[in-house]
Amino acid sequence: MESIVELRGVEQAFRGPRGEVVALKGVDLKIPQGEFLTVVGPSGCGKSTLLNILVGLIEPTRGEQLYAGKRYRGINRDIGYVTQADNLFPWRTVLQNVTFGLDMRGIGSRKERKERALDLLEQVGLKGFAGHYRHELSGGMRQRVNIVRTLAYNPKIILLDEPFGPLDVQNRLQLQDLLLKLWQDRPGTTVIFITHDLTEAIGLGDRVVVMSARPGRVREIVPVTLSRPRDIYTIHTDPVFRELYDKIWAHLAEEMRVSS
Repeated sequence: MESIVELRGVEQAFRGPRGEVVALKGVDLKIPQGEFLTVVGPSGCGKSTLLNILVGLIEPTRGEQLYAGKRYRGINRDIGYVTQADNLFPWRTVLQNVTFGLDMRGIGSRKERKERALDLLEQVGLKGFAGHYRHELSGGMRQRVNIVRTLAYNPKIILLDEPFGPLDVQNRLQLQDLLLKLWQDRPGTTVIFITHDLTEAIGLGDRVVVMSARPGRVREIVPVTLSRPRDIYTIHTDPVFRELYDKIWAHLAEEMRVSS
Protein backbone atom coordinates (compact mmCIF):
# COMPACT_ATOMS: atom_id res chain seq x y z
CA MET A 1 0.00 0.00 0.00
CA GLU A 2 1.04 3.60 -0.59
CA SER A 3 2.64 5.33 2.40
CA ILE A 4 0.57 8.03 4.08
CA VAL A 5 3.56 9.19 6.12
CA GLU A 6 7.28 8.59 5.69
CA LEU A 7 10.53 9.44 7.45
CA ARG A 8 13.74 9.63 5.44
CA GLY A 9 17.13 9.73 7.17
CA VAL A 10 15.68 11.53 10.18
CA GLU A 11 18.10 12.63 12.88
CA GLN A 12 17.30 14.67 15.96
CA ALA A 13 19.88 16.23 18.25
CA PHE A 14 19.30 18.42 21.30
CA ARG A 15 21.76 20.76 22.96
CA GLY A 16 21.97 20.47 26.73
CA PRO A 17 24.21 21.74 29.53
CA ARG A 18 26.58 18.80 28.95
CA GLY A 19 26.71 19.12 25.18
CA GLU A 20 24.77 17.65 22.29
CA VAL A 21 22.52 14.63 22.78
CA VAL A 22 21.51 12.69 19.67
CA ALA A 23 18.03 11.23 20.24
CA LEU A 24 17.42 9.77 16.77
CA LYS A 25 19.83 8.90 13.97
CA GLY A 26 19.18 7.63 10.46
CA VAL A 27 15.52 6.76 10.93
CA ASP A 28 13.82 5.52 7.76
CA LEU A 29 10.19 4.47 8.07
CA LYS A 30 7.26 4.07 5.67
CA ILE A 31 3.76 3.75 7.11
CA PRO A 32 0.92 2.71 4.78
CA GLN A 33 -2.48 4.31 5.04
CA GLY A 34 -4.81 2.38 7.34
CA GLU A 35 -2.04 0.57 9.22
CA PHE A 36 -1.93 0.14 12.98
CA LEU A 37 1.78 0.45 13.73
CA THR A 38 3.16 -0.10 17.22
CA VAL A 39 6.58 1.06 18.40
CA VAL A 40 8.68 -0.38 21.24
CA GLY A 41 12.19 0.34 22.43
CA PRO A 42 14.38 0.99 25.49
CA SER A 43 13.66 4.05 27.62
CA GLY A 44 15.26 7.16 26.17
CA CYS A 45 15.51 5.80 22.61
CA GLY A 46 13.56 8.70 21.09
CA LYS A 47 10.09 7.18 20.67
CA SER A 48 8.27 10.30 21.83
CA THR A 49 10.64 12.48 19.80
CA LEU A 50 9.63 10.43 16.76
CA LEU A 51 5.96 11.30 17.31
CA ASN A 52 6.77 14.97 17.91
CA ILE A 53 8.54 15.07 14.55
CA LEU A 54 5.65 13.33 12.79
CA VAL A 55 3.05 15.76 14.11
CA GLY A 56 5.32 18.73 13.40
CA LEU A 57 5.99 19.93 16.95
CA ILE A 58 9.73 19.82 16.28
CA GLU A 59 11.77 20.04 13.10
CA PRO A 60 14.31 17.23 12.61
CA THR A 61 17.96 18.21 12.70
CA ARG A 62 18.50 16.22 9.50
CA GLY A 63 16.32 14.28 7.12
CA GLU A 64 12.73 14.88 6.13
CA GLN A 65 9.17 13.82 6.88
CA LEU A 66 6.59 13.34 4.14
CA TYR A 67 2.81 13.27 4.26
CA ALA A 68 0.98 11.82 1.23
CA GLY A 69 4.28 12.01 -0.67
CA LYS A 70 5.01 15.68 0.09
CA ARG A 71 7.40 17.25 2.55
CA TYR A 72 5.82 19.30 5.30
CA ARG A 73 6.94 21.62 8.08
CA GLY A 74 5.09 22.77 11.16
CA ILE A 75 1.96 21.28 12.71
CA ASN A 76 0.15 18.81 10.46
CA ARG A 77 -3.59 19.34 11.07
CA ASP A 78 -4.41 15.92 9.59
CA ILE A 79 -2.63 14.26 12.51
CA GLY A 80 -4.23 13.78 15.92
CA TYR A 81 -2.08 13.30 19.03
CA VAL A 82 -3.09 11.41 22.19
CA THR A 83 -0.58 11.65 25.03
CA GLN A 84 -0.20 9.62 28.23
CA ALA A 85 -1.57 12.54 30.25
CA ASP A 86 -5.22 13.12 29.36
CA ASN A 87 -4.79 16.93 29.06
CA LEU A 88 -8.53 17.51 29.42
CA PHE A 89 -9.55 21.08 30.14
CA PRO A 90 -10.75 21.04 33.78
CA TRP A 91 -13.05 24.03 33.23
CA ARG A 92 -14.91 22.32 30.37
CA THR A 93 -17.42 19.50 30.66
CA VAL A 94 -16.79 16.13 29.01
CA LEU A 95 -19.03 17.15 26.12
CA GLN A 96 -17.26 20.48 25.72
CA ASN A 97 -13.87 18.75 25.74
CA VAL A 98 -14.93 16.39 22.95
CA THR A 99 -16.32 19.21 20.81
CA PHE A 100 -13.22 21.38 21.31
CA GLY A 101 -11.40 20.25 18.15
CA LEU A 102 -14.60 20.57 16.12
CA ASP A 103 -15.18 24.08 17.49
CA MET A 104 -11.64 25.19 16.65
CA ARG A 105 -11.93 23.85 13.10
CA GLY A 106 -15.45 25.16 12.57
CA ILE A 107 -16.68 21.70 11.56
CA GLY A 108 -20.45 21.50 11.21
CA SER A 109 -23.10 23.47 13.05
CA ARG A 110 -23.21 23.70 16.83
CA LYS A 111 -25.98 21.09 16.85
CA GLU A 112 -24.02 18.75 14.56
CA ARG A 113 -20.89 19.06 16.72
CA LYS A 114 -22.88 18.19 19.82
CA GLU A 115 -24.53 15.22 18.11
CA ARG A 116 -21.18 13.87 16.89
CA ALA A 117 -19.67 14.22 20.35
CA LEU A 118 -22.60 12.52 22.05
CA ASP A 119 -22.48 9.65 19.55
CA LEU A 120 -18.78 9.08 20.28
CA LEU A 121 -19.35 9.26 24.02
CA GLU A 122 -22.09 6.69 23.66
CA GLN A 123 -19.71 4.39 21.76
CA VAL A 124 -17.27 4.48 24.68
CA GLY A 125 -19.95 4.18 27.37
CA LEU A 126 -19.73 7.76 28.62
CA LYS A 127 -22.84 9.46 27.26
CA GLY A 128 -24.22 9.67 30.78
CA PHE A 129 -21.14 11.65 31.84
CA ALA A 130 -21.40 14.37 29.17
CA GLY A 131 -22.03 17.06 31.78
CA HIS A 132 -19.29 15.93 34.17
CA TYR A 133 -15.91 17.58 34.69
CA ARG A 134 -12.42 16.08 34.66
CA HIS A 135 -12.14 15.75 38.44
CA GLU A 136 -15.34 13.67 38.49
CA LEU A 137 -13.88 10.96 36.21
CA SER A 138 -11.61 7.99 36.85
CA GLY A 139 -8.28 7.68 35.01
CA GLY A 140 -9.73 5.20 32.51
CA MET A 141 -12.74 7.44 31.85
CA ARG A 142 -10.50 10.46 31.28
CA GLN A 143 -8.46 8.56 28.72
CA ARG A 144 -11.64 7.47 26.90
CA VAL A 145 -12.60 11.14 26.63
CA ASN A 146 -9.07 11.99 25.51
CA ILE A 147 -9.26 9.43 22.68
CA VAL A 148 -12.73 10.39 21.41
CA ARG A 149 -11.80 14.08 21.57
CA THR A 150 -9.13 13.28 18.99
CA LEU A 151 -11.39 10.99 16.94
CA ALA A 152 -14.16 13.61 16.81
CA TYR A 153 -12.60 15.57 13.94
CA ASN A 154 -11.61 12.41 12.00
CA PRO A 155 -7.84 12.89 11.66
CA LYS A 156 -6.27 10.70 8.98
CA ILE A 157 -3.44 9.73 11.34
CA ILE A 158 -3.59 9.25 15.11
CA LEU A 159 -0.45 9.21 17.24
CA LEU A 160 -0.71 7.67 20.71
CA ASP A 161 2.16 7.99 23.18
CA GLU A 162 1.75 5.27 25.82
CA PRO A 163 -1.87 6.31 26.42
CA PHE A 164 -2.68 3.38 28.71
CA GLY A 165 0.59 3.37 30.68
CA PRO A 166 -0.73 4.66 34.02
CA LEU A 167 -3.83 2.43 34.05
CA ASP A 168 -4.41 -0.86 35.83
CA VAL A 169 -4.53 -4.13 33.87
CA GLN A 170 -8.33 -4.28 33.64
CA ASN A 171 -8.62 -0.72 32.34
CA ARG A 172 -5.75 -1.30 29.90
CA LEU A 173 -7.45 -4.34 28.37
CA GLN A 174 -10.80 -2.57 28.11
CA LEU A 175 -9.26 0.45 26.40
CA GLN A 176 -7.13 -1.69 24.07
CA ASP A 177 -10.29 -3.51 22.98
CA LEU A 178 -12.15 -0.23 22.60
CA LEU A 179 -9.36 1.38 20.56
CA LEU A 180 -9.28 -1.57 18.15
CA LYS A 181 -13.04 -1.34 17.61
CA LEU A 182 -12.93 2.43 17.05
CA TRP A 183 -10.06 2.02 14.55
CA GLN A 184 -11.77 -0.84 12.69
CA ASP A 185 -14.90 1.32 12.35
CA ARG A 186 -12.80 3.96 10.55
CA PRO A 187 -11.22 2.29 7.49
CA GLY A 188 -8.20 4.16 6.21
CA THR A 189 -7.29 5.72 9.56
CA THR A 190 -3.62 5.20 10.37
CA VAL A 191 -2.52 4.66 13.97
CA ILE A 192 1.01 4.93 15.37
CA PHE A 193 1.08 3.67 18.94
CA ILE A 194 4.03 3.78 21.35
CA THR A 195 4.15 1.32 24.23
CA HIS A 196 6.54 -0.44 26.61
CA ASP A 197 4.22 -3.45 26.76
CA LEU A 198 5.05 -6.16 24.20
CA THR A 199 1.70 -7.87 24.73
CA GLU A 200 -0.02 -4.59 23.91
CA ALA A 201 2.24 -3.97 20.90
CA ILE A 202 1.52 -7.38 19.37
CA GLY A 203 -2.17 -7.47 20.30
CA LEU A 204 -2.87 -4.13 18.63
CA GLY A 205 -0.40 -3.83 15.78
CA ASP A 206 -0.12 -4.85 12.15
CA ARG A 207 3.64 -4.40 12.50
CA VAL A 208 5.88 -3.79 15.50
CA VAL A 209 8.81 -1.40 15.12
CA VAL A 210 11.68 -2.19 17.50
CA MET A 211 13.85 0.85 18.18
CA SER A 212 17.50 0.62 19.17
CA ALA A 213 19.06 2.16 22.27
CA ARG A 214 19.89 5.87 21.96
CA PRO A 215 20.54 7.23 19.44
CA GLY A 216 17.31 5.64 18.29
CA ARG A 217 17.14 3.94 14.92
CA VAL A 218 14.85 1.29 13.49
CA ARG A 219 16.47 -1.98 14.54
CA GLU A 220 13.74 -4.32 13.27
CA ILE A 221 10.19 -4.26 11.91
CA VAL A 222 8.23 -7.40 12.77
CA PRO A 223 4.97 -8.16 10.88
CA VAL A 224 2.21 -9.39 13.20
CA THR A 225 0.82 -12.48 11.50
CA LEU A 226 -2.34 -12.69 13.60
CA SER A 227 -5.74 -12.43 11.93
CA ARG A 228 -8.23 -9.66 12.55
CA PRO A 229 -10.55 -8.97 14.24
CA ARG A 230 -8.70 -9.86 17.43
CA ASP A 231 -9.87 -10.78 20.89
CA ILE A 232 -7.51 -8.72 23.00
CA TYR A 233 -8.47 -10.70 26.11
CA THR A 234 -7.35 -14.11 24.78
CA ILE A 235 -4.87 -13.34 22.01
CA HIS A 236 -1.92 -14.15 24.29
CA THR A 237 -2.98 -17.82 24.21
CA ASP A 238 -2.35 -18.11 20.45
CA PRO A 239 0.90 -20.06 19.69
CA VAL A 240 1.74 -17.49 16.98
CA PHE A 241 1.55 -14.75 19.61
CA ARG A 242 4.16 -16.56 21.70
CA GLU A 243 6.50 -16.87 18.72
CA LEU A 244 6.15 -13.16 17.95
CA TYR A 245 6.66 -12.21 21.57
CA ASP A 246 9.89 -14.21 21.83
CA LYS A 247 11.21 -12.80 18.54
CA ILE A 248 10.53 -9.17 19.50
CA TRP A 249 11.80 -9.67 23.04
CA ALA A 250 15.11 -11.02 21.73
CA HIS A 251 15.69 -7.79 19.77
CA LEU A 252 14.52 -5.57 22.60
CA ALA A 253 16.52 -7.36 25.30
CA GLU A 254 19.72 -6.90 23.32
CA GLU A 255 19.09 -3.17 22.99
CA MET A 256 18.22 -2.87 26.68
CA ARG A 257 21.58 -4.45 27.56
CA VAL A 258 23.29 -1.84 25.38
CA SER A 259 21.48 1.02 27.10
CA SER A 260 22.05 -0.19 30.68
